[in-house]
Amino acid sequence: MEIRYGIAESIGLRPRMEDSHTIWDVAEEGLFAAEVFDGHGGSLAATVAAEGLTPHILSLLRDSRRHEDVGRMTFREMVRKGYLSTDACIIGQGIECGTAGATLHIMDGRFCAANVGDSRVVIDTDREAVQLTVDHKPDLPTELERIEAMGGRVTFHGVPRLQGYLAMSRALGDQELRPFLTPEPRVVEGRLGRENRFALIACDGVWDVLSLKEAMEIARGKDDPQKAADAIERRARDLGSTDNITVIVLDLRAYTGGLDRQKMEILGVLDKGLLTWED
Repeated sequence: MEIRYGIAESIGLRPRMEDSHTIWDVAEEGLFAAEVFDGHGGSLAATVAAEGLTPHILSLLRDSRRHEDVGRMTFREMVRKGYLSTDACIIGQGIECGTAGATLHIMDGRFCAANVGDSRVVIDTDREAVQLTVDHKPDLPTELERIEAMGGRVTFHGVPRLQGYLAMSRALGDQELRPFLTPEPRVVEGRLGRENRFALIACDGVWDVLSLKEAMEIARGKDDPQKAADAIERRARDLGSTDNITVIVLDLRAYTGGLDRQKMEILGVLDKGLLTWED
């Protein structure tokens, strides 16, 4: 697939690097994926997620293509099941830490942007930089409603924290925070258009200090996605980010330039982590 990319990372002022990332370019299936996982309490959950999420999706995709008589699972349903299967692997291995995740899967001119936690997927359009993900903070009204309905609590210790501990309401792993924390991803499926030239996938070490607009302007201003990723990582550190930093920059122009559509189109949102949800 004609998608160039650049990746930059930094440990920041943290004692260890807990982020993980991966690129999948699976030519035989026509699938491309860029993923960032921001671990907490250790790096193992992020590592397992980076190694296993897309292979789960590929297995579902191949099964769907082999058994057309039983109907095909939608792209966004595959991505959701990939997240849940990865979470089950983390829990099943007795891993005690957890990870946020943000992923962008592209296939046949369509995309699925998904996340748990506060890492983000951002895409360029003719008008602006659009955040395709939602930051799952415990005090987000829809998240707070779900947590309290289950008997959980959100308290403030510098920032809002689930059960007085985690500054996110969704993640993979973290079994001790169940059921108040959910591994359910929010998945946005859509069609790409020629207006989509760049995409960014990055952890909160970037977004704590950089706006969507500033990060995308850096990407637009470079002729090489690796130079863009390096510049975003460096700018985040210059602005005082002390967290682990991981950023992936995708140059989509060669891929989207031949599409029939000019404008991106959102086809649907799948989010079973809400008390009430619509697909």
